[in-house]
Order: sequence, then structure tokens, then C-alpha cells
Amino acid sequence: MKTISAPKTPKILQLTNWILDPVDYLEKTAQKYPDLFKAEVIVSADNVFFISNPKILQQILTNDRKQFVASAEGNKILGTLLGDYSVIMLDGDRHKQRRQLLMPSFHAQQINNYANTITRITKEVMDQAPVNEVVEARSLTQAITLKVIMEAVFGLSQGERYDRLKALLTSLLEIFRVPAKVAFLFFPILQKDFGKWSPWGNFLALKQEIDDLIYAEITERRHLPPGNDILSLLMSAQDAEGNHLRDEELRDELITLLFAGHETTATALAWAIYWTHRLPTVKAKILLELSNLGHWDPLEIARLPYLNAVCNETLRIYPVAMLTFPRKVQTDTEIDGYFFPADSSVLGCIYQTHHREDIYPDPDTFKPERFLEKQFSPYEFLPFGGGVRRCIGEVLALFELKLVLAEILANYHLVLADTKPEKPQRRGLTLAPARGVLIKIES
Repeated sequence: MKTISAPKTPKILQLTNWILDPVDYLEKTAQKYPDLFKAEVIVSADNVFFISNPKILQQILTNDRKQFVASAEGNKILGTLLGDYSVIMLDGDRHKQRRQLLMPSFHAQQINNYANTITRITKEVMDQAPVNEVVEARSLTQAITLKVIMEAVFGLSQGERYDRLKALLTSLLEIFRVPAKVAFLFFPILQKDFGKWSPWGNFLALKQEIDDLIYAEITERRHLPPGNDILSLLMSAQDAEGNHLRDEELRDELITLLFAGHETTATALAWAIYWTHRLPTVKAKILLELSNLGHWDPLEIARLPYLNAVCNETLRIYPVAMLTFPRKVQTDTEIDGYFFPADSSVLGCIYQTHHREDIYPDPDTFKPERFLEKQFSPYEFLPFGGGVRRCIGEVLALFELKLVLAEILANYHLVLADTKPEKPQRRGLTLAPARGVLIKIES
């Protein structure tokens, strides 16, 4: 039986490194443990294994709900923000039923309805951005994706509630911009409310204001005709017994969509802008592909092979999510000679898998062509996770990523304002550009 090793560094130092510089932590451990290792970065758990071997990942992700069960217990770090009724926080049959209830909102046909909204909002944000001044690309992409998700989820594009909710969501997310401020998510002992001027108190105050606005919107919408937005679809959805989602359940799903549905896409877009402007040949190939279309058709744009390859390579080299959701081992299990004890937790390490030399030669180099030359399995390329916990908003995220990037490249002249390489840095539980990708929009 093969031994699963653990880094020799003391647990507190591992955890500190994981919080402050997760890429450094993952790259160092990958050098010593290329397939898997015992990670001591979860405060409340002992047997936690990070796995980057596709063969082992396949065994785990194809045995969801059986041998390896996705457990909401491992997502407690998200519970304070998302609530107890989010699909992310549900287990077993409850998770399966909720996911089935949500899926119609994310079918390709429904997502295609947002094409004009995505294009219009991209133009609005870019046209209002300062010209010939240094700005953060990520601030622009966050403005775009937040407006898109607000319209897609609520059907809102203006009004006092819309403006206030947008401002509050932005403020809440800014708390997680600096890695050191993320510590209170990992250490429950730091979750003390000493008023709104304390980190945790500020977090709770912002969260409460957001909740009040969302509940007010839900109450109002129950007395209005349904629209074509996700909230309307969720309010009309029924489970097998004919039950509708309660207000608390709607709130938790809406807050999950608002955060997961725009924060991650904003980061991916910022990275895509960085790579397409750091590597002019990549940008030129996308523009050539767009010019060959002859007319601006969002559905045709979303099918362009090189644009798709660039988006995939963007999600590969610096995946926004570094890990899959955790799975709990049900019984003592052996895979490929490795022993996993019952009740231990296993997580797919997306970052390490995407940087395996045996799958992606020269993994630290941005090469979109690799996605044109080879079809990668769902266990080799998994930016949206895998198994029954795969991101439910994947179709919307990819559609938005392609359309926004195409719109910006085709109609705006951007240049990088800083020649230094952009480094990845923790932003909450995700991986984002450390400086936000500094650009100038030239007239």
C-alpha cells in the first residue's frame, strides 16, 4: 500500500502559507507530492487529502453520492455568507432535488436569451470608463458581470434598490480583496462582532443590509406577474411534491448566484484581458476569427474555436477556483494503491492538476493551441469542478466570458499600463490578479 505523505512544515505555518500565498503552497507541495498529499490547512479537520492525479480524481468524481459523498460540512466556510439552504450547503437527496429545480434556469436556451443583455452592458461599462487613464481591468469586468447577473437574476437594471444592492455587494466583496483579511473565514475564533468598524462586524452589517434588500425584492415580486429572469423561474419552480421554494431558500439561492455568478467570471475576464494584451498574437488571432464571421452573431461568436481555446487556457493556467468541493470517504477505500480511511475528506486540486507536466507540457506558458490539438478529459481539465457538484452556472459563465472578451477586443483599444507580469493572489476563496490588471483605454 502506498503512503500518502504530508508536508513536514508545522500545521500553523502551512495554514498561514495557504491563506497568504496559496500558489506558492501548491507549487511547493506539487514538487514533492505530484499526485496527492495530506493537507493540513483545514482548521476543523485532520484527514484531508488534496488530489491532482486524474486517474484517482476520476474514481472519486464518478462515485459521487456513493463511495465519496459531497458533504456540506466541508463547505462551512461558505455557510455564513450563503446560508443553510443554498444548493452548495445541501447534502444527499436534498442537494439532488434542489439542483434539479435550479437546472432549467441554466439551460443553454435560457442562457442564450441573455446575449443582447451581455453585449449591451459591456458597451455601457466600457463607454463610461475613463480614457487614457490607468484603470484596473478587473474593476471594469466586475462592473460588467455584476450588472449582467443583476439583470439575469432579478430583471433589475435601475432603481434605488438596484443601486443600493449593487453598491453593497461590491463593498462586501472588497473585504476579501486582501489575503490577510480572509483569515476570519478560516479561523472561527476571529468571527467576533465588535461593531461595524471591526472586520467581522462590518461583514455582518453589510450582509444584513443585502439580506433586507433581497427579502424586500422577493416580497414585492410575489405580487407581480412573472418575468423572464432567474428569480421568476425559481419562484414558479416546484419539486416532485409540488412545493415551491420558501423565502429563506430563495434568498440563499439568490445570494449564491449573485456572488458565484459574477465574482468568478469577473476574475476570469480580467485574466483573459491580461493574456490577450500581453501576447499580441493571441489577440490578433481572435480578431481575425471575429472578422471572418461577417456579422455580429452572439451564438456564432460563442462557437469560435480559437476564442474558446483562449478562454479554456485562461481558466487552466490560473483557475479561479483552486479546489473542488470536498467529498467525504464513506468506508475505508483503496484507489491505485493509496489508502483513504473512512470519514476522511478528499478534494480535487484544480490548480495542481492544470499544471501537471504530463498533461500540459510547459504548463506555466499560456498556449491556447493545446485546446485545439487535444481533447482533455473532465478529470484533466476541471475549472468548474466535477461530478454532481460541478458548477451549475458553467454555461452562463463561459457564454459571458466569450461575448464580453470578443466585444472588448473588437471595439476598444486597450494597452497594458504595466509591463510587469501579473501574479495570482488569493481573493477570498478564489485566485485573482494581484494588481487587478492595470490597463489604459486609448482613444
